[in-house]
Amino acid sequence: MACMTSDRNLLPSPLPDITRPDAGHVLISHWDTAGPEQQRALMDAVMDAWEEHPLPGDFLSRSCFAGTDGRGVLNYAQWTSAEAHREFAADPANVSSLGRRIGAARDTLVENSAEPDAYRLYRSMLLPADGPGGAGGVDVADGVRGAGGGRPVPGCIVVVAFDTDGHDSARRFVDTLVDRFSGVQPEDGGISSNFHIRTDGGRVLNYSEWTEEKAHQQVVESRLQEDGEVLRLIRAVPGVRPLGFRRYLPHRGLGRRTAGRPPSGAGVG
Repeated sequence: MACMTSDRNLLPSPLPDITRPDAGHVLISHWDTAGPEQQRALMDAVMDAWEEHPLPGDFLSRSCFAGTDGRGVLNYAQWTSAEAHREFAADPANVSSLGRRIGAARDTLVENSAEPDAYRLYRSMLLPADGPGGAGGVDVADGVRGAGGGRPVPGCIVVVAFDTDGHDSARRFVDTLVDRFSGVQPEDGGISSNFHIRTDGGRVLNYSEWTEEKAHQQVVESRLQEDGEVLRLIRAVPGVRPLGFRRYLPHRGLGRRTAGRPPSGAGVG
């Protein structure tokens, strides 16, 4: 579907640039619908509303992902700062237009929803520089992810959640995992692991990119068993409680060009 925004710095892409350096505020939420038809209708209604609404320069991206269960929707948005988002959300013009349209879609199509939680990206694990992505696994053009370049384009997003006892526990947990693998994503179908800490320190979300759903399931059945190294590492960190994972497929998104990235016409997904 063609992007309807008139802002030339905003480009359609189902995949956000997770590690973009100007993203100081990330909003993440999960909604449930009645089934695949409602799931798709909801995502399209939400993305149509964002694409047709004037957006400030502090808006960086907004993406919708389809849960592989045929019901769930993952919402992922990036802003430069919490203050910029609050100012936008408090503007009566935005509330009466964009807010009204998204509210109507939620009221009609969503069975269970929650307001987004605010996060900041803390650390990431990327493919090795000499692996199938090269250059540290980063393949971003103009701030959106596309088919050009070296590393694989993610075909599946896995979001893994952990309750934590505060910022110290959250950082200790992420540091333990990332340092164990020297910041390098294992080459088993995984592309990246991006650990977000909620602003109150009470939760960690790993937004993990995979080549396909099957690759992640194979890792679950092999390396993520109860007696495996990863789960032993998690259990060894106090104040951390695993909550499970959900899998999603890319659907639609809108992303702002990242300052300092080399321009590329192939970067539109």
